[in-house]
Amino acid sequence: MTTTRSARLEVRQAKHSDVPGIAALIRRVYEELPPYTYGEIRAQMNNYPEGEFVAVLDDKVVGYCASMRISGAIALKPHDWDEITGNGFGSRHDPTGDWLYGYEMCVDPKVRGTRIGRRLYEERRALAERLELSGIVFGGRMPGLSRVWKKMGEDPEEYLAQIVAGKIHDPVIRFQLANGFEPIGVLANYLPEDKRSKGFAAHMVWHNPYVERDKPVKHRLPRGVEAVRLATCQLQARAVKDFDEFLKNIEYFVDVAADYEADFIVFPELFTLSLLSFEDRELSPQEAIEALTKYTPKLKKAFAAMALKYNINIIGGSHPTRADDHDIQNVAYVFLRDGSVHEQEKIHPTPNERYWWNIKGGDKIEAIPTDCGPIGVLICYDSEFPELARRLADEGARIIFTPFCTDSRQGYLRVRYCSQARAIENQCFVVLSGNVGNLPNVGNMDIQYAQSCILTPCDFPFARDGIAAEATENVETLTISDVNLADLNWARAEGTVRNLADRRFDLYHIEWDRAQGKGHGRSKPRAEPIGTNKPGGG
Repeated sequence: MTTTRSARLEVRQAKHSDVPGIAALIRRVYEELPPYTYGEIRAQMNNYPEGEFVAVLDDKVVGYCASMRISGAIALKPHDWDEITGNGFGSRHDPTGDWLYGYEMCVDPKVRGTRIGRRLYEERRALAERLELSGIVFGGRMPGLSRVWKKMGEDPEEYLAQIVAGKIHDPVIRFQLANGFEPIGVLANYLPEDKRSKGFAAHMVWHNPYVERDKPVKHRLPRGVEAVRLATCQLQARAVKDFDEFLKNIEYFVDVAADYEADFIVFPELFTLSLLSFEDRELSPQEAIEALTKYTPKLKKAFAAMALKYNINIIGGSHPTRADDHDIQNVAYVFLRDGSVHEQEKIHPTPNERYWWNIKGGDKIEAIPTDCGPIGVLICYDSEFPELARRLADEGARIIFTPFCTDSRQGYLRVRYCSQARAIENQCFVVLSGNVGNLPNVGNMDIQYAQSCILTPCDFPFARDGIAAEATENVETLTISDVNLADLNWARAEGTVRNLADRRFDLYHIEWDRAQGKGHGRSKPRAEPIGTNKPGGG
């Protein structure tokens, strides 16, 4: 009798389901450094999924490497890790880049003898050969440098030269040399936190033998089609007799959008304030908020069922919610058609929200994975803070939904103009949805002004004025438009302007404060487990 046994070791492209395992691996290996957040690891996959690989041994992630494509004009010149990787998000990935750049390598020190590092390098090499790239490049650590710093005359280039000559041993550089990489110089201040390497890195390259060195292939991005249908609901505020009537009004628009085969429908900020219309009396601001928060469980259950029933992703505007720490926050719930539910807190409450309702700001902003790719949500006022949209774009979001609630044209135009700027800056689509009409005896809903719209970047593949579609102002309606996500990829790589790629990472970046709540800062890269002989760099 014969038996079969499944493979113990698998090396493959990383998936979002691997994120917890990757995060745990990094925590095990790099105890002295702050770990990546889940959002940062997802960003690396979102920006170039083909370049991220994991090694899984007995169902446990034991190796991870991250790569991106980039032009030789950038990769082969002096640079540091922050600058070339977009602060670790992999957001400088260029789909037309002729080099594969390795910026993360992590191997569990407990799996010595299984050649995990070599296997991951082989995956990178196979990718570069398949795409006919010029080669692979990265900054490799030199962890033995600190031990012989004085002896080498404080000269990292002399240290590297002696390793190449075989006169001294550095396990990381020797491993890379054995794998066909060669140094083309030393990168100064590549990673200042790497004390063992004195902040230096060996600038390592591998040349693809199937591509002529002096005549690299010119890579172009095809103008493909990746269609997504978006629906934005400009909702009339109206009195309802109970929760079921409110839900029936919303379901009508979900049904219509589903009939048009929309992939997403977005509702306005605070669209659940209609639930206060059947109270016996006009409530004080504090009483009103308390009354609304009690509907949160019913709303989440009903909308999740609706998304499944109508096979559509629902951006549920926003709803006041009491958080675990008892603060009240303004939260957008995202109900996906696979049954999952995500949340995005409003980061910046307006002065009115703080004064009348004591609403507190959230402390995290993350792209949300969907079946149409990563998306983001910026609730109203948050659209007026460009660093939030930039964070979402760095995490791979190509559509940002902006539910809003404004009572005047001036307020609406603040959101509209800033959202258009976010679309241009981040070369993404921004979808606005607002309330219209009024609700007597409901505070903050006395008058509303809105002209919901679907905004685009301003370049040749898009609408002339950067507007894919817009509603008639102050009229309840559903506005639907098809957008092509592939146009965004083309604009980011080959557009008239390339806002994301042309950022000056050598001059500035946004540093997220890890000490606040959920820990949303970027961590420094890890090239080699401290105290092991595992391969480092790239």
